[in-house]
Amino acid sequence: MDSFDQKIIAALRENARQSISAIAEQVNLSRPAVSERIKRMEEQGEILGYQVLTATKTDESGPLRAYFEIKHGGYKCRPLVQLVMQYPEVKYCHGISGEVDLLVYVEFSEMQRLHDILAEIDTVLPQGAKIVTHMVLQTWEQ
Repeated sequence: MDSFDQKIIAALRENARQSISAIAEQVNLSRPAVSERIKRMEEQGEILGYQVLTATKTDESGPLRAYFEIKHGGYKCRPLVQLVMQYPEVKYCHGISGEVDLLVYVEFSEMQRLHDILAEIDTVLPQGAKIVTHMVLQTWEQ
């Protein structure tokens, strides 16, 4: 990923709905060059997707939240990250050091939805892989 790719990603983070022409103008590249770069970054897994953020709340206390750890051993992370990030409930997916390979943060409205997501992910994990879920009970901020 070069400096142009980084500028394109920065522009998309600021406004993913802006036109390719607007991004091209910001990064001083042609429209076709920007389009090809975005397509390549999507295909290579650098850009995993786009999302809509809304002001809608599930209830007064907000969404249910959880972290889950995935320990998969020899399974390559990139395909698994691409799969996990397809779910709109997944807000973050971190590759971490130690015995756990991935730490995933999710927000969801119903426990059944978390169960469904975990069940779907479990079907693609190799034998012996492990998922551990940690429900968020309370959050403190500094």
